[in-house]
Amino acid sequence: MKTIAVIDYGMGNLHSVSKALEHVATDQQVVVTSDPEVIRSAEHVVLPGVGAIRDCMAEIRRLGVDKVVQENIASGKPFLGICVGYQALMQDSEENGGVPCLGQFEGHVRFFGDPLLDEQGAKLKVPHMGWNRVKHTRNHPIWQGIEDDARFYFVHSYYVEAADTSQVIGETRYGKTCHVALAHDNVVAVQFHPEKSHDAGLQLLKNFAEWDGKSA
Repeated sequence: MKTIAVIDYGMGNLHSVSKALEHVATDQQVVVTSDPEVIRSAEHVVLPGVGAIRDCMAEIRRLGVDKVVQENIASGKPFLGICVGYQALMQDSEENGGVPCLGQFEGHVRFFGDPLLDEQGAKLKVPHMGWNRVKHTRNHPIWQGIEDDARFYFVHSYYVEAADTSQVIGETRYGKTCHVALAHDNVVAVQFHPEKSHDAGLQLLKNFAEWDGKSA
């Protein structure tokens, strides 16, 4: 039986992510683990994350997860980053006074700003919390069976600004345009929480579990 490894570094929404994957990938074993050998042997790898990026990156480096992530991405197997796990794949984040990240994608994690205003000049709440539509900016297997502008669930005060817009596969609008889904080779990363996004989120996780990491 093939395995999906959900990386446990003490900062992820592990129960919700693993249960959602178990629901959609019934022919695969879902393992929550920090064991590098288990992660290396898995066919699919997920990096979740919640909380402050400084704490997340500190644990990622302390546990050697940074090296495991780099090895797994280099191996060509399908890899998914979720929420702070997505932000951790960028070069750096403005949060906590500036934090270097893993640099798998070129670009930066920016603060929404205060005040953050909509198109009519009304103040928007930060964090961006709740449902928002995601526009598909490029076709990708991760979007199979998901309507363009489908709603996904967000909780974040910082957003990704990708340097290479050809890698952006999804955008949302919250005071400004945010790059909320990136893809390059065998890596996909999303700002929203698919495990909390009902049918569209479950379909995305199912698509990931079935993805070979090559077709795009």
